[in-house]
Amino acid sequence: MPYDQTLDVASFKESKEFGDTRITVGVFSYNDGPKKLQISRENQSQEGEWRFAKLGRMTKDEVKEVIPLIAKAVDNM
Repeated sequence: MPYDQTLDVASFKESKEFGDTRITVGVFSYNDGPKKLQISRENQSQEGEWRFAKLGRMTKDEVKEVIPLIAKAVDNM
């Protein structure tokens, strides 16, 4: 069965911007399954559009900003 975006429900989603990049923390449940934490990065293009990028490593400043979002997300699980 292929992925169906309409079955992916977000119960929490919050982002923090860091210049031309932003990190989003979310809690998602696919097809009424268990709630799962997702952390993703998006980079802003020259045209101002946000594009998905591999999260990979995070700076200390990013980690300090994202940890409170993770704590909020856990409360929503």
